[in-house]
Amino acid sequence: MNAIAMIRRIGQFTHFGLQLLARVAVLWQRPKLVVEQVFNTGARSLSIIMLSGLFLGMVLGLQGYDLLRRFGSTESLGTAVALGLLRELGPVVTALLFAGRAGTALTSEIGLMAATDQLAAMDMMAVDPLKRIGVPRFLGSVISLPLLAAIFAVMGLTGAHLIGVSLMGVDAGQFWSQMRASVGLNDVMEGIVKSVLFGAVLGMIAVFEGFSGEPTPEGVGQATTRTVVLSSVAVLALDYLVTAVLL
Repeated sequence: MNAIAMIRRIGQFTHFGLQLLARVAVLWQRPKLVVEQVFNTGARSLSIIMLSGLFLGMVLGLQGYDLLRRFGSTESLGTAVALGLLRELGPVVTALLFAGRAGTALTSEIGLMAATDQLAAMDMMAVDPLKRIGVPRFLGSVISLPLLAAIFAVMGLTGAHLIGVSLMGVDAGQFWSQMRASVGLNDVMEGIVKSVLFGAVLGMIAVFEGFSGEPTPEGVGQATTRTVVLSSVAVLALDYLVTAVLL
């Protein structure tokens, strides 16, 4: 993709995003559409989020214990894992998993609607496809991702507790008390802010690629691939920017 095509694509995405945001307020009159998408994008992603969070927490428990043991600070394992999950790993890993599971599903679903002329049929019936199809999926992503990130963090702490306390012998009281004393509201808010922003960006990318992709089987596949690639890059870049601003 040359520079001109890239600039044109960025302009199309910006225009599409503004149109999408302009229709958000109207959709609250029909909350059922949003609830359905929260279920489709959020509830159906629970299994991979919970399993990934548990195993990542177990890895953090092992690595954190080995590192802290060298400095004689194994009682701070709970603090280290909690800060890592709440501020960075929870929102970022959840967003990457969300892009791979829910983002691709949203793009392929909308792309297939375009390929089978369902979106064109809505236009003919004076139904706005962007408001009826795009906005509920966008809002579903914004709502689902922070909830999934919170569940991911809880499962990660559970995995770290299993390894640190049950396997490595860290005192359970010190594990939780150190964590409660060191983790503040600002740490939690940083994770929430990142999760909401990631959900908005990922939802907008998935919907945009679904609407703008070629209405052919090959076009749907290419749009799905672009969703994963762009979402992953956007999450990592936005994570740095938000972290730099908040710190």
